[in-house]
Parts: sequence; structure tokens; C-alpha cells
Amino acid sequence: MFTRSTVVGAFREVRGRRRLVVAAAMVVTLVLVAWTTDVGAQSSGPTRAVARPTTTAGAKPGSKPASKPHSAMGVQPGSDPSALPGPLLIADRGNNRLLEIDPRGKILWEFPRRGDLRPGETFKVPDDAFFTPDGKQIIATQEDDFVVTLIDVVSRKIVWRYGTPGVHGSGDNQLWNPDDALVLPDGSVLISDIKHCRVLVVRKGEHKPARVFGKTTSLCKHLPPQRFGSPNGAFPLSDGSYLVTEINQDFVTKMDLAGNVAWSMHPPVIRYPSDTNEISPDRFLTVDYSSPGQILIFDHRGHEYWRFKPGGDNALDKPSLAEPLPNGDILCTDDDNNRVIIVDPTTNQIVWQYGVKGKAGRAPGLLSDPDGADLAPPNSLAIRHAKTMGVLPPG
Repeated sequence: MFTRSTVVGAFREVRGRRRLVVAAAMVVTLVLVAWTTDVGAQSSGPTRAVARPTTTAGAKPGSKPASKPHSAMGVQPGSDPSALPGPLLIADRGNNRLLEIDPRGKILWEFPRRGDLRPGETFKVPDDAFFTPDGKQIIATQEDDFVVTLIDVVSRKIVWRYGTPGVHGSGDNQLWNPDDALVLPDGSVLISDIKHCRVLVVRKGEHKPARVFGKTTSLCKHLPPQRFGSPNGAFPLSDGSYLVTEINQDFVTKMDLAGNVAWSMHPPVIRYPSDTNEISPDRFLTVDYSSPGQILIFDHRGHEYWRFKPGGDNALDKPSLAEPLPNGDILCTDDDNNRVIIVDPTTNQIVWQYGVKGKAGRAPGLLSDPDGADLAPPNSLAIRHAKTMGVLPPG
């Protein structure tokens, strides 16, 4: 079992060298608050019971928690808006919509509104959404509707689709439970096609794959790059490679878009890995899409640096995605708890929450099975990785 001091020490390695003032603040925090609970005894909602260092990478020095609580019309009471660097995009799967909210929970943008969809168009069960590298469009993956959709932010119109809504298949312009589509800097789209056991690259605007990694089959197994065990995400690394997460046999595989595989490994003590991505070189973040669920930081040798697995009434319920924030906090979609949360890994506390735990709804402040999230530009995943994101080689 990890103690708080163990987690703090390990996470200090992830964040790198800090100023002495941070270390001093942490010591004062330990003395004043007397941390006595372990990771499995966390609150189910936001708290700031433990003082936070006054200087962290990417955060305004001296920032403080909000002085007044927030109502259910926005973020949950006790949430610290300073935990987010800006607006947040959420794929609100159960409500068939995308939301962009500000750090206090105010809705800034929503799709689709009345009139956004053309006659005959649908937009169902979006479970992931990411901004494009130019920040002008959003790629949404509708896993159970078998389609990937590109949406223009300003016009709120669908500008491209791959797949046939409601119909799965393995041919050109067909998918079967696609997941975590990303737009690359050259405009190509990278798609993990779970039930066809493959990863696709589709050129900008086209409707046939330019490259297929893995055998197109319904018999998924781990043998990259010839086969993949139900891949549910391919996320960019800072060296131009990608991390492919495989559900079957719980694998994470590093490979590039030329098909070269560097390594494969099992995230330690994870039953159902989901959407593994990079914090820093050889520091990776994944979630366990299980009930109860967990969040894990690890390296490619399987060394564990931090784990968040609260138990009992505080347990995570099928979290599907965790992403690092600029200040070192961790953003997580807690799907079946109908909320998006931010965890401070130095205190193991939830410090920000949108959505009410265990309550699905569509009104402001409520979500239904939120499955995906991305920071808004300039902090979005594709923009952060744009200069190093690998693209498909010519030919």
C-alpha cells in the first residue's frame, strides 16, 4: 500500500526538480495536516483539506482555491477552478452531445444545438472528442454508432465522417466500435478499431484507409504489428511514436506509423487498461476501466510511480481516460459515476468535479456517462504534441 509520503516522493520524480520553496511547503503541509489516511480513503467530491504548494509548473504562483462554493449549476462545491488552465471539452456520451465548459462549470459551447445537424444527420453516443492540431475542429468518436465525425467549431457543422452511422463493417468507410480517433498534423486521422483488432490511418477527407495496422479480423490477439488485442486507443509520444492500448491481455505497445514496434508491456495490476498516454519520457498514465476503477502512473518496465484507487462509496466506476494537466494534477473521466474529476496526486484528493457522483442528467452541472475529455486550445492534446506527433510515411 502506498503512503502519502511514498506517492509524493514518487510523483516528485515525474514532475522533475522543483524549487526548494515547494519542498518546504510540502513539509509544512505534512506537519499541519498530519496525513494519516491512505489512497483508498479519499472523498467522493472535491476538497482542499490539504494545503497545496504555492508554486507549481504551469500554475500562477500564489493561486488559491475559490473563496465561495459552486452550486450544482456548475462545478461541485469545493472545486478549485485554478486546477484547470482553461476551458474543457467533454464527450457527454449518454446525452448525445459535446460540451465545452469553463473552469467554474459554465457551458461555453455545445453540439449539437437545434439546427446544427443537417436533414438526415444524427449525432449519437460520442465517447471521445479531441481538438485538431489547429484548434479549429473537433474529432468525435461514436464507438457504438460505428462512426468518426469531424465537426467545425465555429459553424457547428459536420464536415467529414468515416463510417456509416449505425452500421458496422470491415470494408472501406466502415468501422466496428472505433475509439479515440485523433487528427494528425497532416490532416490524417488515426483510428483504433476495437472489434476489428486494428489501427487505421485515413488520409484527410478520404473514405478508405491509407494504412491498416493489424489483421482485420474479429479474433483479436496480441501480436503487434501483425495483430492487436482489441486496441482502444493510440496516443502520441514526444518522440513521434504512439502508445497503443490493447484490452485483450492488458497490453500497452509502443510503435511508430512505419509499423516498428519498440516494446509491449502489462501496466501493473490493471484489469482493463484504457487510453494510455504520456506524462513525460517513460512516464505513462492509464486508467482501469473497471468497477472499482483506478488511475496509474508507470514506466515501460512496469515500475509503478503512483496509483489512485479509493474504495467503498468513494470508488471510481469505470473511468475511461486520464490526462496530465500542466500543473501536475490528473484529469479523469469517471464514466459510470457521471462526473469528470481532477485529482491532486500529491494529496490524493479530488480537487475539482463537474457532474454529481451517481446522478445522470442533462441540466447544467450534470452529465451522463462522460467518456472523453480534452483541454481546449492551446492546451489540447493535439496542439501540445503537434511538433512531435508522428505522421504516416509517404508511399
